[in-house]
Amino acid sequence: MGWIGPKGEEIPPHPRQETRFEGELTADYIRYIFRDCVDFEEREVLIGGDPEKKITAFSISGQIRPERMSDYVLRPLTTNPLLREASPEAAFRMMVEGVVYTRSVKVCTTLDQAAFALVDGSVVFDFPGQGKMISYWAVTEEKRTVRDPENEPSIKGAKDSFVESLRTNTSLVRRRLRAPELKISEVIAGRQSVTPVDILYLDGIANPDLVAEVKRRVERIDTDELFQTAAVEELIVDEVNTAFPMAAYTQRPDRFCAGLVEGRVGLMIDGIPLGYLLPGTVGFFFRTGQDRSQNWIAASCLAVLRYLCMLGSVFLPAWYVAAVNFRPEMIPARLAWSISEAKTNVPFSTVFEVLILLLAFEVVQEAGLRLPGPIGQTVSILGGLVVGSAAVEAQIVSPVVLIVVAIAGISGYTIPSQEFSAALRIWRFGLVIAASIGGLFGVTAAAAVLVGRLAQLESFGTPYLTPFAAAGGERKRGHGVIRWPLAWVKFRESALRTQNKRRQV
Repeated sequence: MGWIGPKGEEIPPHPRQETRFEGELTADYIRYIFRDCVDFEEREVLIGGDPEKKITAFSISGQIRPERMSDYVLRPLTTNPLLREASPEAAFRMMVEGVVYTRSVKVCTTLDQAAFALVDGSVVFDFPGQGKMISYWAVTEEKRTVRDPENEPSIKGAKDSFVESLRTNTSLVRRRLRAPELKISEVIAGRQSVTPVDILYLDGIANPDLVAEVKRRVERIDTDELFQTAAVEELIVDEVNTAFPMAAYTQRPDRFCAGLVEGRVGLMIDGIPLGYLLPGTVGFFFRTGQDRSQNWIAASCLAVLRYLCMLGSVFLPAWYVAAVNFRPEMIPARLAWSISEAKTNVPFSTVFEVLILLLAFEVVQEAGLRLPGPIGQTVSILGGLVVGSAAVEAQIVSPVVLIVVAIAGISGYTIPSQEFSAALRIWRFGLVIAASIGGLFGVTAAAAVLVGRLAQLESFGTPYLTPFAAAGGERKRGHGVIRWPLAWVKFRESALRTQNKRRQV
């Protein structure tokens, strides 16, 4: 049974909730399902070499490894003398119980099972007269090799990163977290993509309510495809009407495992080389994989620097506009005189200069990201020259505005999460406009709106402003801005409400 949409139309249920293919489990139906598929293959096999015992093998080229099918499946079936002498029923039982040298053997009793076994990379045999089919595991293992993480470079730590293969990613996690308490459950999502989604957590540490909520949200995903990250993020998070990311992700297995040990719940999607950690909070977005690899004093100083750069990136352009237009007495006299001299021949207002440079900065950055590497670098250099020295020499913008925007832009790159940085860049435009209207009062009002909006957000029941908004007023040392020595951090983050709150003696 489906459900009724907003306009009264009947929407069919998800394929995992209904039978996808109706009909008897026969070779003809298998051929019908995969008609017009050039990669669909079939061949007859003589069991034990007996011409009277013929079965049909179905496979999909590209999904199986040919030598695995030939050496471990077809050869033992055609050369085993016991199969030649056995009755059809006995031969079927022997094929299921271990004549074939393969890791996994399954008996298919429905068309759905047989069809998806073929798509997943198994060889399916139709055994006439049994009403069942046998599938043998022969999956190809072609995949991208494990390489250095590109988005999260490692200076003093592990050098591997997640790839598009789900089982490779879970094995990278298992190699680090060898505890049997590591649980991995799987949900199939996507009507057409039929994508496996794995939910990872440490039993006895992760909050059971959080685990149940993550599973519930993943299970309710009802979409045609699950290829892009947004298809997951926007369908499971609490709030989509915000530019700030609600789910944290990482390329690095070591950071992913550290999140699981903290008490977070992990999410992995087949085909996406990332691992999600839930809930996503501000404190996590400002953390890097190097924080626990460096000396605690250096890591703490860098963490404070990142927060200061964040404030400068958001508020510096707005403060400049407010100071020049409304409170010039805030600027030192010599600097104010220099700014006034530079603006003498500039035909535009201060707010227009700042906005046009901020916009040009975004355009150059977007162009550099979207083009191939060498071309992107060339465009970035050319854009920097045009937006920078050429614009100043042509007296379109003043040098001070260029310096302010450049400092704000570079400061934004210190934020480890580029998605969080992108959200702040959007708010930076709003703060500049507020400064042009109300001066410092406008900046203060816009900042209050920003903080209020962040305070409203929650990620899977956890305050988004954690660690600045501790759950129930409870706060543990070592989970704020400062990275304390590991020997001093005895407890896990209280906001996660973990079962086992102590992380070390």
